[in-house]
Amino acid sequence: MNIRDQNTGFRAEELAAQRTAAIGRFVAMIAIAIMLTGLTPWPMPIYYYGTLSLFAALGWAAYKTAESHWGKPWHQYAFVAADFVLLTFVILYPNPLAPTEFPSQLVLRGGTFVHFFVLLAGLTYIYQARLVLWGGIAASVAWMGGIFVLLAQPETVWRAVRDDDLEGFLRDSASPFFVNLNPRVQEVIVFLIVAGLLALAVKRSRTITLRQVNLAQEKTNLARYFPAKTVELLASKTNVLSRPREHNAAVLFTDLVGFTTWSQQHTPAETIALLREVQGLITTIIFRHDGTLDKFMGDGLMATFGTPEPTDRDATNALAAAIEISKTFEELRLSKTAGKGRNLKLAVGSHYGPIVLGDVGTEDRLEFAVLGDSVNIASRLEQATRQVDCKCLVSGDLVDAAEKEASADFSRLKNQLSSIPPIALRGRDGTTPVFAI
Repeated sequence: MNIRDQNTGFRAEELAAQRTAAIGRFVAMIAIAIMLTGLTPWPMPIYYYGTLSLFAALGWAAYKTAESHWGKPWHQYAFVAADFVLLTFVILYPNPLAPTEFPSQLVLRGGTFVHFFVLLAGLTYIYQARLVLWGGIAASVAWMGGIFVLLAQPETVWRAVRDDDLEGFLRDSASPFFVNLNPRVQEVIVFLIVAGLLALAVKRSRTITLRQVNLAQEKTNLARYFPAKTVELLASKTNVLSRPREHNAAVLFTDLVGFTTWSQQHTPAETIALLREVQGLITTIIFRHDGTLDKFMGDGLMATFGTPEPTDRDATNALAAAIEISKTFEELRLSKTAGKGRNLKLAVGSHYGPIVLGDVGTEDRLEFAVLGDSVNIASRLEQATRQVDCKCLVSGDLVDAAEKEASADFSRLKNQLSSIPPIALRGRDGTTPVFAI
């Protein structure tokens, strides 16, 4: 998986998480509004409804900014800082709709700092540990800044953190303008500790999410070569191909006859477009019949049926695929206008027999490979279609193996084949029984 795909996949996860956080914040604001409606006298809730709406708007704006093409990373930090500055202001600044004017210092005795944890929890959805830490720092700075503003008021009476004057403390605490710094410092310290722990949890969650994104991308890459059930097998097992194995399987080759000459007479764009169309047609059929795409070879390809794990209908699948590929390409060819590929031919050859499969290469670069004489025979059959003048040649071994699999499709498939005399394959002694299409 390349870095671009990884970043794109994880970016999508981050945006989805941030959207969830924005929706979660909206729900939380509604819950807080309901709570304040029951706990505060009218018309005070009206003021809170406005500020809660602003909080919800900030969350949605942060998501839309992150989603946009012009959004920058620092924008998210700015939104987080704005959240905690606004929350500090709402808590410490008296509600202008309150029927009785309460000193701001008196608000500190109500445990209102717990609202900071709601905003901090919302940051954990975004998979950014640094943003959570920044939230802890921004909240602490905003809160202590608000406290120092209160301490600067001439009517404020305050006590230092380590003041052991009990009699003076009891006397001062009777004042509505009294501020005790001890719990304020504890609030900030505990909040920073929680922010740090949540940041570690987010970092761990990010690692797990990135691993899942990698796995999903790897499955997508595997799906380009293997059918769905094989992808699940390869994704669920470790080193499934590391040990070479030998078993029977079907091998299929295709080659676009005359394509080199055709491509010399057309533009690169036209050449690539036609090649993609033909290869897309062939691979779709191969996958539909549970085949595995082994490799593209210029204007041809190699596919296998029964790798990495054999099944009880590999020969039947290969036979069905060979027939469908030949007929479907012929329909595609006839639908073309002159000069657009109408004169091209597709050669198909397939054989069933023992193969060896496993990883080949070095530790730095491995490649899944299917080897053996069966591969050579299939390739020779594809080449022999020119001398026999047919679209497809399948070996007698493939037809015999398909018959032994006793599939309900076998009779229908065999009726579409023409029996011809055995042929000599290049580089091989004797003759090989074949059927043609």
